[in-house]
Amino acid sequence: MNMPRIIFTFAVIFVLLGIGAYLITGAQSWTALIPAIFGLLLAIAGGVSLKSLKHGGHIAALVGLLGFLGTARSLGKLPALVSGEPVERAAAVGVQASFAILSLVFVALCVKSFIDARRARTSNPS
Repeated sequence: MNMPRIIFTFAVIFVLLGIGAYLITGAQSWTALIPAIFGLLLAIAGGVSLKSLKHGGHIAALVGLLGFLGTARSLGKLPALVSGEPVERAAAVGVQASFAILSLVFVALCVKSFIDARRARTSNPS
């Protein structure tokens, strides 16, 4: 698994999600750009991972975890949104839920990468 590539891929996805959310909501609030801010933080972590994969990967995982924890509550409103029930700030709920799910997938990929790296080290001791 090429972790720097995964980090940069999710960074781009988060930036696009944030910009899209900002435009969809009519550029009314800078908070719609929060996923883009997390994307920029991931891009920085990706840069660090090119020099030190271990440190960059851990920073990226932390950014992803914080992104998930900050938006996880929106997942509780997702069933109502999907079923067509009226939801206050529906666009925000949709973006937050999308960001939560993407962040969770990213963290899962980070954990898998950490496990794979640990297994590789223990099976090939230096």
